[in-house]
Amino acid sequence: MARKEHALIVAGGKGTRIRSSLPKQFLTLHGKPVLMHTLEAFFRYSPDLSVVLVLPEDELKKWEGLVAKHPISGKVVVQTGGQTRFQSVRRGLGRLSGDGLVAIHDGVRPLVSTDIIGASFRLAAVHKTAVAAVRLKESIRMTDQDTTRAMDRSSFRLIQTPQTFDLDLIQRAYEIQETPDLTDDASVAERSGHTISLFEGSYENIKITTAEDLIVAEALLGSRK
Repeated sequence: MARKEHALIVAGGKGTRIRSSLPKQFLTLHGKPVLMHTLEAFFRYSPDLSVVLVLPEDELKKWEGLVAKHPISGKVVVQTGGQTRFQSVRRGLGRLSGDGLVAIHDGVRPLVSTDIIGASFRLAAVHKTAVAAVRLKESIRMTDQDTTRAMDRSSFRLIQTPQTFDLDLIQRAYEIQETPDLTDDASVAERSGHTISLFEGSYENIKITTAEDLIVAEALLGSRK
């Protein structure tokens, strides 16, 4: 019997690095807010997916207006976030219950494919953790004050979302104390003693962080259409 699948979309960005007064999840991408593209990607995977969306409390009215203008095809439960991503994810996980799997995803990764979402759930069902990652394309160096040294890039991965977990596992993991080095869900699960399984993500699964990212996302969406 298939386990219930949930998605937890975290959208708490403020748009500071993109130099916008509008939070980056609400910026327009191909005629719709970035966040709507992200949600639609998950509902393309499954129209019946259980989705929790975490938003800053002061953006709830903005969200209601956007939904009225850009209806989405599935049901979304909205949860207010906390001061940090860690707190926001913990609040979102509190809205989920039962035996299942949860894909935790950045609201500003609108180009995630149904194949990646599906792979994350299939692998998490087996390994209890499944984190999207890609290989480095360029050479890297480690800096140490006034010196630098070359590193073997084949030993490193760039981590993306979705990061998908057994629901009980990640809920228990988020009971630990928050520290600044817990920058994603995989680091929280790892700190709690769990092994992290990686799978191949996609270079198209970009995170909208800077103005350049928005231009690239526009081009990629245009090529898909």
